[in-house]
Amino acid sequence: MNDASTQTRTVIVERDFPHPAEKIWRALTQPHLIEAWLMKSDFAPVPGHRFSFNADWGSVACEVIVIEANSSLSYTWSAMGLESVVTWTLRPTSTGTELRMEQSGFRPEQEQAYRGAQYGWPKFMEELENVLSTVD
Repeated sequence: MNDASTQTRTVIVERDFPHPAEKIWRALTQPHLIEAWLMKSDFAPVPGHRFSFNADWGSVACEVIVIEANSSLSYTWSAMGLESVVTWTLRPTSTGTELRMEQSGFRPEQEQAYRGAQYGWPKFMEELENVLSTVD
């Protein structure tokens, strides 16, 4: 059964970075670097680890689902009624790394959250590029 009320939407942002996957991985998994481009967090790259992202507007409760070093990272993202999953996929290219961010689980009535993610994730990717250009 494919009931419209149970369908969810996904935000996908892909970007090529002129950096090796290992460098991007550090920015995705080290709390001091995460804070520089996303939000303050107590993230640890351990499956089952519960952590939160904190910002002026509130916090996001998360739990690590998948860790595959330099390749894939997935965690739950729960805030303001939104129960979603964020998955990062890193793919080496001839010029660096392709980074794909996918946030899935937006229900039809969560239009504001969906649009916010469509707006916010590209901005976070820009900040990530800024951070990557300043770290070894």
